[in-house]
Amino acid sequence: MGGVTVLAIIRPDSWDFPLFLHVLGAMILVGGLLSSASSLGFARGDVRFLRLGYWSLLAVSLPGWVLMRGGGEWIASREGWTKSGVDDPTWLGIGFLLADLGGLILLVSLIVGGIGVYRLRQGKGSGLLKATLVLALVLLAAYVIAVWAMAGKPD
Repeated sequence: MGGVTVLAIIRPDSWDFPLFLHVLGAMILVGGLLSSASSLGFARGDVRFLRLGYWSLLAVSLPGWVLMRGGGEWIASREGWTKSGVDDPTWLGIGFLLADLGGLILLVSLIVGGIGVYRLRQGKGSGLLKATLVLALVLLAAYVIAVWAMAGKPD
């Protein structure tokens, strides 16, 4: 516990807000993914739950990803990791890789899910929303690894 206190003491106060935004965004992102996956997984064909799962992905996870990624870039620049010639530590590389790849997967899942929600009007689209569920679960697994990398700081 003493080591954490010492690190907190030597960290400049100007890093607190960007770090807070990064962590807040990550929590919102994971919460949105979990609620989306839960709604899609337990929908059992119920259109209301299928739509709820998609909209929680769009309205919660996407803004959470933007906040997480923006806050992460901001805190990385404050700490000097974004300067040219500075080697990124392993944990930061893992975080950036999973955030960027996760953003791409999130975008694909939103497109596939959006088409699925549109097709629900015609009685179709549940298969596309099942694909969205699988992508949301993949993202949840990836972000568990990211949390491990950010918290454990392997190098």
